[in-house]
Amino acid sequence: MPSEPLSQKEIEDRLRELPGWSFEDDRIQRTYRLGSHRAAGAFVAHVCVVQDELNHHSDLTLGYDTVRLAVNSHDAGGRVTDKDFALAERVQALAPAHGAH
Repeated sequence: MPSEPLSQKEIEDRLRELPGWSFEDDRIQRTYRLGSHRAAGAFVAHVCVVQDELNHHSDLTLGYDTVRLAVNSHDAGGRVTDKDFALAERVQALAPAHGAH
């Protein structure tokens, strides 16, 4: 069953609970900065585990000391849903353990 897209207001309200995240191009997204390339790679690996657990995957970009996530739900026509926020919340919770800010 397809996910239900969130309204613009619902997205804005939920983003208030996720500092650093924004809504652009029909996706919620955030870039994290880490202390080194190795730290960024470890963070990406941890995010991949979470994505597999949730069976929901973002566009994930590894830079030298940055990691960028951008996510929406394909089964909702490329719109933002609860599943996207569930992933963002999990990533936000694990970021401090990696020194990501």
